[in-house]
Amino acid sequence: MASPQYRGAGALIAENRKARHDYEIEETLEAGLVLTGTEVKSLRTGRANITEAYAEIRDGEAWLVNAHIPEYRFGNIHNHEPRRPRKLLLKKREIQRLLGATQRKGYTLVPLKLYFNERGIAKLLLGLARGRKAHDKRERIKEREWQRQKARLAKLYR
Repeated sequence: MASPQYRGAGALIAENRKARHDYEIEETLEAGLVLTGTEVKSLRTGRANITEAYAEIRDGEAWLVNAHIPEYRFGNIHNHEPRRPRKLLLKKREIQRLLGATQRKGYTLVPLKLYFNERGIAKLLLGLARGRKAHDKRERIKEREWQRQKARLAKLYR
């Protein structure tokens, strides 16, 4: 049986690519996570999904909701719940600022990346985001396609 690939310091675990398409990201910040041992081991094998996840602030604490970290294969009775809410480690001032933005201005907290930092600690890149309308998404796609076409034409006529 082959051993799972180990992901150490600086490794990307999961990325929410669709978030940049669906949301206008105003600001990003890094948050730590409160994890159990089997969750960390499962993350080290590179198995996680944050595409359907979101963050919320409840009772003065930040929580990551609906992130899927599958059970660790060798975890036996000490395994974890794959979709349990996980506490995010942020400073009190950051939580208050995010709470104000989400309540008053209509922003939402979207997880963008889950990774190990250079010290090997699991971190989550959170984005303070505002949802995009469908016509804004189409306009953005058209603009991107036009830029690609311009680059192709410029390369062709050099």
